[in-house]
Amino acid sequence: MVYYFTSNTVSPSAFIYVGKDKVENEELIKYGWEEDFHVDNLSSAHIYVRLQEGQSWDAIPKALLEDCAQLTKANSIEGNKKDNITVIYTPWSNLKKDGSMAVGQVGFKDQKKAKTQAAPPTQVKKIHVVQRDNPIVNRLNKTKVEKFPDLRQEKDDRQKELRRKDRAAQTTRQKEEARIAKERKEKAWQRDHAYDDLHSEDALASASNQDRDADFLDDFM
Repeated sequence: MVYYFTSNTVSPSAFIYVGKDKVENEELIKYGWEEDFHVDNLSSAHIYVRLQEGQSWDAIPKALLEDCAQLTKANSIEGNKKDNITVIYTPWSNLKKDGSMAVGQVGFKDQKKAKTQAAPPTQVKKIHVVQRDNPIVNRLNKTKVEKFPDLRQEKDDRQKELRRKDRAAQTTRQKEEARIAKERKEKAWQRDHAYDDLHSEDALASASNQDRDADFLDDFM
């Protein structure tokens, strides 16, 4: 089972989700899409946020980031009881899982962390949570929905959609490149043949005095 929450702090709304237990977390680690949040140095659920297309993981709106952090704290047995905790987050692609890790446990491929939100982009960032913000947690809990998704199928469908969009974008680029190439070729031909008509027989004849009437100069008098 997966719990889904809706954050209306951004438009369009963002979906935040978490596994019911460590077994479900294992599935989310395996078939996740985007970002992973959890409390640093404490046991906690892994919270995921599904970003909008084109949205960068290191540019998550502050309000959405706070929603994710509060939900992470609330889903940590130990972390929920403490103030001044740190929640860390990273792209799903940076998660590392090997056979030596317990069920639901995960590591990072790139361990580098940012000391502050203003620090240069890294693969692991963190946000300081002073204390539990009940209005935020209660607002999110009101949107809570329990589902039994086929995470593997969702992941496969997502990958197929991304490949379809890539092919469509590639086709569009190829057509645009062909159009530009054709346009340049036509302009080059026009430039190279701009004076072709001046050397035609009719043009030469009209410019010659050989076949003019003897009194043609009277027109200029």
